[in-house]
Amino acid sequence: MKDVLSKIKEAKSASKKRKFVQTLDLIINLKGVDLKKPENRFSFDLILPNGRGKDIKTAFIADSLLPEAKKHSDIVITKNDIEKLAADRKKLKHLANSYDAFFGEVSLMPLIGRHFGAVLGPRGKMPKPVPPKAPVDALIQTAKKSVRVTLKETPVISVPIGTEQMKDEELAKNAETVFNAVKERLPKGQSNIKSVMLKLTMGKPVRVEF
Repeated sequence: MKDVLSKIKEAKSASKKRKFVQTLDLIINLKGVDLKKPENRFSFDLILPNGRGKDIKTAFIADSLLPEAKKHSDIVITKNDIEKLAADRKKLKHLANSYDAFFGEVSLMPLIGRHFGAVLGPRGKMPKPVPPKAPVDALIQTAKKSVRVTLKETPVISVPIGTEQMKDEELAKNAETVFNAVKERLPKGQSNIKSVMLKLTMGKPVRVEF
């Protein structure tokens, strides 16, 4: 924890002040992992103990859950909207880039996959399936504290662990949570980790030891 704290301070102090709040990313470079094997690739959501440090925008594709979705999500797409939106690729791409987390009722997932998959899939934003009686508010609140951790084609994992406005201790705890979750999923654990860096959006990478 001590080294992580000092490196977070270093990353912050080394970056110039910007007109926006910068995000701090944890970047894990891997070695000795054969990504041609499906069992070595992964993608999962992880709850950060201290949250993301900023709000996220959510989109909900709903049918029977429409009233609840309207209460708690930033935008709601109805069953009837799906084909219309899919026909306007430019609008669909704008939607995909404007919202951070997507949800979809289980019954609509085949339709969503068919019409939205080509746009949302590559962006890692395929909707999280929601059962008919699921607590919509709780799901969205959890999503606002979670990040997606993905290892696919390249041996690098980059995860946002908060913002520069958060306390160093909060960021350090988030960083350790991400590091440990990744380590547990690697074939040889920490032996597969080549290096770890911390980087603000516009800052220089700072190497850190765990």
